Amino acid sequence: MNYNPKSLQAEEFISHEEILKTLRFADEKKNDRAYIESILEKAKPIYNPNGSLHCGGLNHREASVLLACEIPDLNEKMIKLAEEIKLAFYGNRIVLFAPLYLSNYCVNGCTYCPYHAKNKTIARRKLTQEEIRQEVIALQDMGHKRLALEAGEDPVHNPIEYILESIKTIYSIHHKNGDIRRVNVNIAATTVENYRKLKEAGIGTYILFQETYHKKAYEELHPTGPKHDYRYHTEAMDRAMEGGIDDVGIGVLFGLDKYRYEFAGLLMHAEHLEAVHGVGPHTISVPRLKKADDIDPTQFDNGIDDEIFSKIIACIRIAVPYTGMIISTRESEEVRKKALSMGISQISGASRTSVGGYTDQERPHDTEQFDVSDQRTLDEVVKWLMDLGYIPSFCTACYREGRTGDRFMALCKSGQIQNCCHPNALMTLAEYLTDYASPETGKCGEELIEKELASIPNANRSRIAGEHIKSIYKSNKRDFYF
Repeated sequence: MNYNPKSLQAEEFISHEEILKTLRFADEKKNDRAYIESILEKAKPIYNPNGSLHCGGLNHREASVLLACEIPDLNEKMIKLAEEIKLAFYGNRIVLFAPLYLSNYCVNGCTYCPYHAKNKTIARRKLTQEEIRQEVIALQDMGHKRLALEAGEDPVHNPIEYILESIKTIYSIHHKNGDIRRVNVNIAATTVENYRKLKEAGIGTYILFQETYHKKAYEELHPTGPKHDYRYHTEAMDRAMEGGIDDVGIGVLFGLDKYRYEFAGLLMHAEHLEAVHGVGPHTISVPRLKKADDIDPTQFDNGIDDEIFSKIIACIRIAVPYTGMIISTRESEEVRKKALSMGISQISGASRTSVGGYTDQERPHDTEQFDVSDQRTLDEVVKWLMDLGYIPSFCTACYREGRTGDRFMALCKSGQIQNCCHPNALMTLAEYLTDYASPETGKCGEELIEKELASIPNANRSRIAGEHIKSIYKSNKRDFYF
């Protein structure tokens, strides 16, 4: 099929032939020093005299050359550029969230997921609304403000009405000083009508991983169930945007197919969303295949090592500078630490990937979707981030202020979003320190906030944020934001 990023046909905006041409081009250019240096130069952030920022990113071919590059000193330059771009757009803030698994009932036959319909060993469970309430209170008691809802695809057990009722329940729970202020949703591809319902329910980002962009591999990995339909799945984000959801999150499951193929497909999907809707992906996730109940990742022969994984993250950050990038607790503390400097802007903390896992004293394994590598508490993760020089952020202000879709992207691409995000991150961190942190984390955080307030360029904004933070420390007043 001919490649056409403006097409609404999956095989045209993710063209197999174009990806093969891209990989050949990357092989031809991977040791072309002059060409690679020109790409790196093109990708540098430019600060305009008025203080705004311009960073044009790269297309899928240019970025694929960077990923294939074999010249050590240019690979080093690439890593440094990714860090520079990350700081230019997102500063030293890292947004924290947690997944909430509602149900592991599923009718699909995905060969890499333990929720697949033929798995008879996994314990099937679906949360009642009261159980959801208890899970949310447990998450609020940790300090979380932002959740990502997860559920298997099952029209009987997990219909859209169940998801909508669950969202309503979550937003209704006010426990002590805790509130979930933003619910992202990661459920199966659905209809425009259902996306409209999710939008009306007040979701933040709709997230759906492609798993693999290689159509033949996709159909083999999804042999049965509605997810088998490659086109319906790949075109889901267009239906979501038609339904009014202007923040969408994409990703692939690295390890299912060849990583260079997936990388090119992922960037082509981002280019397609930009070309058709004027808004690229709000987030890009980079999960790797991990062990689970009856899933052995060694049975898949496309695994990638930590070095390649880090390079993929850096190349995505350079190619799509404006996007938020997410890494989960699938990865170890060590891998996550390295990824933070290369472009990651959101991480999960204290995650449990089992249905009902947050209310269980012991970490349950019988309903987990994948093994969790980073099993630290949220307080440990918050302290760790601050020790590394990052600001842990629980901010959700953009979604309540309507800074979504093209409005968010206009601010983000110009670098202006930091005027809101920096002080907002500090105010939400102050909430966390006051309500949930251990004494050691609290002391560390208060010192960080004092230092960061002084670095806010706008003196008036710094003063107002400082006054709000004093109110947070001294009272139960919460949820200040710009």
